[in-house]
Amino acid sequence: MLRPLLITAALLVAGCSQPEDPQTGKTAPQATPAQKVESPKASGDLPESGVDYHSFANPDQFRVQHLALDLAVDFAQKELSGTATLELEKKAAGATELRLDTRDLDIRLAQALQGDNWQDTSFELKTADPHLGAALVVQVPDGARSVRIEYATAPGASGVQWLTPAQTAGRQHPFLFTQAQAIHARSFVPIQDTPQVRFSYEAVIRTPEPLRAVMSAELNEEKSSAGEYHFAMPQAIPSYLLALAVGDLEFKPMGARTGVWAEPSMLEAAVREFEDTEDMLEATEKVYGKYRWDRYDLLILPPSFPFGGMENPRLSFITPTVIAGDKSLVALIAHELAHSWSGNLVTNASWRDLWLNEGFTTYLTNRIMEFVFGNDRYRMEMAMGYDDLLADIKDREDRDEIMAIDLRGRDPDEVFSNIPYEKGSLFLYEIENKIGREAFDQFLLGYFDHFAFKSITTEDFLEYLDKTLLADHADKLDRARIEEWIFKPGLPAGAPEPRSDAFVPVEEQRAQWLDGKLAADAIDTSGWTFHHWKVFLDGMPEKLSSEQLAALDKALDLTAVKNNEVAASWLKIAVRNQYQPAYQRLEDFLTSIGRNKFLRPLYRALVESGQQQLAQEIFEKAKGGYHPLSVKVNSQIVYDQ
Repeated sequence: MLRPLLITAALLVAGCSQPEDPQTGKTAPQATPAQKVESPKASGDLPESGVDYHSFANPDQFRVQHLALDLAVDFAQKELSGTATLELEKKAAGATELRLDTRDLDIRLAQALQGDNWQDTSFELKTADPHLGAALVVQVPDGARSVRIEYATAPGASGVQWLTPAQTAGRQHPFLFTQAQAIHARSFVPIQDTPQVRFSYEAVIRTPEPLRAVMSAELNEEKSSAGEYHFAMPQAIPSYLLALAVGDLEFKPMGARTGVWAEPSMLEAAVREFEDTEDMLEATEKVYGKYRWDRYDLLILPPSFPFGGMENPRLSFITPTVIAGDKSLVALIAHELAHSWSGNLVTNASWRDLWLNEGFTTYLTNRIMEFVFGNDRYRMEMAMGYDDLLADIKDREDRDEIMAIDLRGRDPDEVFSNIPYEKGSLFLYEIENKIGREAFDQFLLGYFDHFAFKSITTEDFLEYLDKTLLADHADKLDRARIEEWIFKPGLPAGAPEPRSDAFVPVEEQRAQWLDGKLAADAIDTSGWTFHHWKVFLDGMPEKLSSEQLAALDKALDLTAVKNNEVAASWLKIAVRNQYQPAYQRLEDFLTSIGRNKFLRPLYRALVESGQQQLAQEIFEKAKGGYHPLSVKVNSQIVYDQ
């Protein structure tokens, strides 16, 4: 997913252990002595490379090659219903059981294709695990090459959000979107929900008029008068990149291969903001190889989307909170585009290996920003990412500072932090510094080509590194130091420290103001972008007087600022110091935006500053408009779960 500077929303904590599941509102099945929850994989002292501890699937016996969906969208019942047809490759002689991942699915029928005939076959839905859902075991008769599952989703499916018209920009029609990463595809499709398994897919989506469907695939026709849309994704993808949205959507191109889908009222603003996307794509191709997904379009979601963006191939899902009017937040677009090479093309084999996706993507993001916007912007992005990394290291346990993280027995959503993103990027930046940019770019070009459309482990990467960079640059690179970066907490001694001269005047003015040498209304903000504002505000001390806050607010109009990044930084300061003039804006902000990057720090600040009751009151007002993932994360904060 996206870079934490832009999506620290994804800093999700462990799944709730309380009887009521905050994602679904249902009572989660509990293990009893007579009904033991089945574990997907056995545990040892160390996680085994290549083992996905978060999936019940058995791709070593049957591997899904192609998925065909035929689903009806029912907004009244908050339900997707229909069939999933799975074409299989039999990997082990004598295999008779196909094991799929599910979560809260109503499995109604299973059939197997023998010859040209579909025949009913037996299935069993195992007891559910609170984090992982339930294994679906389908009997596959000898000679069968496909199975078809008839099913329906639950209204509270963890990977599906149903929005009322009032929760959309247009306020006239409902809206639906899915979010499959990390293991939420299983809540809307019975599938081998592991990034190890890649498959092509097609889909028929039936929507109520006048709504239209879009997916992370090629749309095979223009808007359907009958509410029936056909999609095809010929390139093989992992399940976490399955994506569907349904709403009042229109399209406008930005270039030959890029365009924007959005609600009509948001379309023009989005096109203006993201008009450089085609330039980003072309610049990236010149250095890192051909774009292999045909088109790169953006879908602008309603504000409740819990992340900054999601790199669904052909159609990145984007939060509207980055439409700032000045292109200051478009690094998020660069990040999602970069995933077309690092992540979508070369994929982590398990969530332990997420750094292979996000570290490479964060590195590429900064390079793309340099390609399009120049070296000064590149340096600012690098410096801010480094500061975010230091803050995260200070705030996390040692076990969570390791790039190849051990996630056994934990909710895989816990993997999302600045560690796989910014530490991974800094690791690659160090290699670049040691061998030179030209040599490192050539390595990346070869790496993306060598592992194209494959899912790899950390060990696969190290083996490739042994044969390439470590062999070619033995005098400059050291295998022991590389392993220290990947397998040890913190940062190695002598790690790079990216800085930007652009922030020096900002920091000087902040220091002068704090010392009383510069009046608030004398602070020179001309030419500042969000980067300067964020550095200025985030560097403030924990405590400021009410007089200081009032002067700053009056001079810089901070409570009314429109940029969501700047607003979030200011509101954290206001909460820490209980600056009441900003509290109506605080409530408006928390009840109108569902992006966890903003929600989680603000709710935490309220609780840590002794304002837990206020946090609970605002959360209760807002949670009906939040995504299930946002509800899960923030309910744990405001209720001390």
